[in-house]
Amino acid sequence: MPTLMSAAVHRSAHALRQLVRFGLRQAASCAFAVALLAGVGLSALLPELPVARYDLLFGYGVLLSLLFHLIGWERGRDLAVIAGCHLLGLVFEYVKVSLGSWSYPEPALLKFGGVPLYGGFLYAAVGSYICAVWRLLALELSGYRPAATAVAAGALYVNFISHHWLPDLRWPLAALLVAVTASARVHYTVGKHTYWMPMPVAFVLVGFFLWLAENIATYAGAWRYPYQLDGWQPVSLQKFGAWALLVSILCVLGAAARHRAGPPAAKAV
Repeated sequence: MPTLMSAAVHRSAHALRQLVRFGLRQAASCAFAVALLAGVGLSALLPELPVARYDLLFGYGVLLSLLFHLIGWERGRDLAVIAGCHLLGLVFEYVKVSLGSWSYPEPALLKFGGVPLYGGFLYAAVGSYICAVWRLLALELSGYRPAATAVAAGALYVNFISHHWLPDLRWPLAALLVAVTASARVHYTVGKHTYWMPMPVAFVLVGFFLWLAENIATYAGAWRYPYQLDGWQPVSLQKFGAWALLVSILCVLGAAARHRAGPPAAKAV
């Protein structure tokens, strides 16, 4: 009995250490996003300045990107992924803001179509996370179908825009995304051990933390939903589901830059 109890304690302690290591690597992967959100929050506390806050945040985002590049945190392929996320985000923002889905109520010089240029950095932060977590957790994919996943994710991205004029196919496309990724596994390494999770689960987890970040960002005045204009309210849970689906197109960009064909090498699971 003492031996069994000792083994159970050892397994529990090992699991806790692995969980802490995993959490620390996840936190490190969020470095750009945390720095960006911190800038958004602090800018809301600044006294009135001759420069519009949104313009100030754009300059901050540029400086932050240069800093992360200079220290080697973001490298060649990473920059292409992050730039792609930035561009997709700006297009998405222009359409949604023009239709009144949300707004950036403060004035700014670097603001076009109601969208300040710094808005793209919010999506670039997700790209930065994807690139960093791929490196820090040595991500590998097995059973991944890049073409089919890209088609499903791309269709979801388009639907989030086109559903304002055409029928909303969100749920059929979500079912398609789950179908094409059901056999895909995301392998990640913590210490000497490799674990895995189904790719749809990874989408849901990332979507949940993006929803939490969105609550922080709207509280700091990064943008406003119509129901938040008269006072901050928590972001609707519906946005959690939307992020879980929308993040798939950003993950496809990351996988296109970093995924190696073939199954990962055999490791302890």
